[in-house]
Amino acid sequence: MNLVGLKKIANGCAGSRHSRSRRVLRHHRERFELEAESTADNRRDYRSMGTQKIFARRQVHKQKADTMDGTTISRGFRSRRQEQTPKNRLPPGQYVTTDFPVLSAGPTPQIKLGDWTFALQLGASLLGKWNWAEFEALPQTTIKRDIHCVTKWSKLDTTWQGVTFDDLLKAAGLMEPPAPYIMAHCDGGYTTNVPVADLIGGKGMITTRYEGLPIPPAHGGPARLLVPHLYFWKSAKWVRRVRFMEKDQPGFWESFGYHNYGDPWKEQRYDGD
Repeated sequence: MNLVGLKKIANGCAGSRHSRSRRVLRHHRERFELEAESTADNRRDYRSMGTQKIFARRQVHKQKADTMDGTTISRGFRSRRQEQTPKNRLPPGQYVTTDFPVLSAGPTPQIKLGDWTFALQLGASLLGKWNWAEFEALPQTTIKRDIHCVTKWSKLDTTWQGVTFDDLLKAAGLMEPPAPYIMAHCDGGYTTNVPVADLIGGKGMITTRYEGLPIPPAHGGPARLLVPHLYFWKSAKWVRRVRFMEKDQPGFWESFGYHNYGDPWKEQRYDGD
């Protein structure tokens, strides 16, 4: 029975039965509303890779449409901070925000530090593996960088702390990278590919702190890959393993239309840019 049917029952009742029917109607209405909320929650639950893929396709199509339309967060004005931002700090098509927006293709993992590990891998060979305490004991580096999201926001002067890719290689006893590309593997099945040249020389790191505090789960904690000179989807959240590759392969977003490299200064948002 649907709500239309219930309304007909209520309208057809009279006398002492009228108030009872109204209570029945209210009961069923509440049940239907709860079922609708449950359905909405289920739609937001991207636990399967299949629904993650649907979300990714829709997200790429929406962002492409916004780009073609020239749409930004607000039209007709710019913030004072954006007007004062030097052009050499803001890539084309970006706007400055003081917020830290969150965009994920699935639910946020809640990871206990006692269960966390991070590994370097080449093929089936394990090059190095650390638990949380061991990783925290590695040389720590703090950097301040601007970050740029493919959805057009940029956040200036963000401060991160963690272990640089160079120090990770040294901790694993490697004098040089064993292959020219990596695939970052994360909790939730997310992946992204990055050339090793964009990680060494202090360009990339595994971060565990943002603005002096542990990274919140919504922003990729407890550990996040940071490659700030590329669009921010390359700075993969919830990173757990880095796998070296002889040949480049697309990661999650890259396989659904995002650019394989993602240089914000060249507006490499989508495949073909």
